[in-house]
Amino acid sequence: MKNHILSAFRLTLVMLVIVGIYLTIVYAGSKVLPTQGNAEIINYKGQKFYANIGQDFKSEKYFHGRPSAVDYNAAGSAGSNKAPSNEEYLQTVQKRIDTLRMQNPEMENVKVPVELVTASGSGLDPDISEEGALYQIKRIAKVRTLSVEKLENLITNHTEKPLFGPSKVNVLKLNIALDQMR
Repeated sequence: MKNHILSAFRLTLVMLVIVGIYLTIVYAGSKVLPTQGNAEIINYKGQKFYANIGQDFKSEKYFHGRPSAVDYNAAGSAGSNKAPSNEEYLQTVQKRIDTLRMQNPEMENVKVPVELVTASGSGLDPDISEEGALYQIKRIAKVRTLSVEKLENLITNHTEKPLFGPSKVNVLKLNIALDQMR
């Protein structure tokens, strides 16, 4: 019995050291990031927005982000946990595709970017691909009476190209810049 307690105590100490080293590395690594591991807060028109949490934009005059499985509630961050073979999930995605095509009739024969009809694992993804933003250009150009070229330039200027991974566009920042265009 005494041997088991002693072994458990030693294992606990070893794990505390390993986990402590790991947490120190993660914390130090976060401090070299542009936001130093903190939320990126944007104050706009007297309101506070978190740029690293997806926002719900429903108006036709804005770019729309990824759908959210948790209705953009940061307190309940989660995915839908439904497999791509789940019939209910497939119906939900098909409804999203139909809605997106109805909102963007000019894009009827263009492949729908996957992130515009599927929720992310957290349900709070603030970014879309450059293709996802370009898919929505004609609708926004028509509603805001702006040229497609101006909107393409706006998207290009707001596209982040990280060292690793695909390029992305933060929907909140893009929509704020869109509001500031006129």
